[in-house]
Amino acid sequence: MADENPTGRPQDKLILIVDDDDSVRELLEFLVRKEGFKVDTAADGEEGINKIQKLLPDLVILDLMLPRYGGFEILRQLQTGETAKIPIIIVTGRYTDRTTAEMIRQESNVLDFLEKPVKANILTMSLHKILKTTPPEMNPAAGQEG
Repeated sequence: MADENPTGRPQDKLILIVDDDDSVRELLEFLVRKEGFKVDTAADGEEGINKIQKLLPDLVILDLMLPRYGGFEILRQLQTGETAKIPIIIVTGRYTDRTTAEMIRQESNVLDFLEKPVKANILTMSLHKILKTTPPEMNPAAGQEG
């Protein structure tokens, strides 16, 4: 299958980051932009839901603990209609026991689960794998000089 290999360009993919912690949201935005992706952000659950439904991003990075709709409610709301196929990476700073983490991973739209502090290389590997994109440093044209 052609879909097995990374062929997509990060700049063609929009990632929405939903996190109420300004410093975490800015760090995630920096990491995602550095990989070449387009980025939008939301600071709470209500804004997150509205932007997801309006923008239909290619992927959502979602904090579980949010004001105005928690991450669990957002997960459930996104499982129907045109948002059902949007992959989600859960990022949480709250200690999560193994059973809860596995339960969250079972949600149809959750493709990865990361605990804060997020390790940059783990996040970026996950983004490229899920979206089937080529990281900038692996793009042969990116490192060539004219």
